[in-house]
Amino acid sequence: MDTIASLFSFITYPVSWIIVQFHSLYGAIFGESSGLAWGLSIVSLVILIRICLIPLFVKQIKATRGMQALQPKMKAIQERYKNDKQRQSEEMMKLYKETGTNPLSSCLPILAQSPFFFALYHVLSNIADGKPVGAMDQQLVDSARAAKIFGAPIAAKFMDSPEKVAALGATLTDVRIVTAVMIVMMSLSQFYTQRQLMQKNVDLSVKTPFMQQQKMLMYIFPVIFAVMGINFPVGVLVYWLTTNVWTMGQQMYVINQNPTPGSKAQDQYLTRLLKQITSHGELKGRGRKRVVAAIVAKGPDRNDNERKFIAALTKQGMAAQPDGSVIKSVEATADSDAASGGAAKRQQPKRQSKAQRQTPSKPAPKK
Repeated sequence: MDTIASLFSFITYPVSWIIVQFHSLYGAIFGESSGLAWGLSIVSLVILIRICLIPLFVKQIKATRGMQALQPKMKAIQERYKNDKQRQSEEMMKLYKETGTNPLSSCLPILAQSPFFFALYHVLSNIADGKPVGAMDQQLVDSARAAKIFGAPIAAKFMDSPEKVAALGATLTDVRIVTAVMIVMMSLSQFYTQRQLMQKNVDLSVKTPFMQQQKMLMYIFPVIFAVMGINFPVGVLVYWLTTNVWTMGQQMYVINQNPTPGSKAQDQYLTRLLKQITSHGELKGRGRKRVVAAIVAKGPDRNDNERKFIAALTKQGMAAQPDGSVIKSVEATADSDAASGGAAKRQQPKRQSKAQRQTPSKPAPKK
């Protein structure tokens, strides 16, 4: 790990400088050697990085949805050229080029974070050895070495020897309890994020090997992080746990506001949209109108969720417009009026008995 981290030493100074700036703020509040000050500095570093990576996250969403949409075509290519792997590969590349889809785009946020992750690991390793690194001089390094989170130094690892932990002013028991709890939380947050994606934000109408692969990764990734976590300093565990929580929250927002077409999340979103329209008699919000406009534009290509939504609107006497607005349907109202009028016209007088029909009606009395 140290060898890999050294490859990203070029970004060590910027990362350490950002941490120092945040520490100067939190240190003035909680104390320079406070674990809270150094821990919040790492958390703030994560938040800053993730804000900068939002455009890549948007690309990741588009790439993932593009790959899901291509699964039926990819499966057809695999079946057609199952005995010719070279031709199969060529057709796949041709499909990616025609649709503008890049399979690696779904990994962009993780790849973009890797240099910062390893740079932070490099910084914390130097702190553990008591060596100045990047923008951190000896005084700051000594301050960071003294900082503890729940009794565990931020530079300590689960696999550290008792002697090394003692040199950092802590006990091996404290370090292993804190790191074990953080590793479990890191793995569970990773698992929940992937599970949430698979259960709610995947087009359930498409059954392909891609979905099986995603399910497999849902279990493999947490195990990988758990195994790697025993070699991560506490500060790196704070970093990775924070980025997992950020990813989970960011994904929940996307699933609720911009779900994948055909997914369970889309069905729930359109149900909420229908309730809003029924309650207010109109659709408010530019983003919601864009969603409805996209559904209208699909026409006969709508999925089951979208067809159900349009049918429910019609049943309520409403009609979605190409611009995304929803108005009272004239046709539905006319049909309703015609139906009620027709019913009135078809209303027949009460049927008379045979005796009433045979009895002649009395003439009106003369005045």
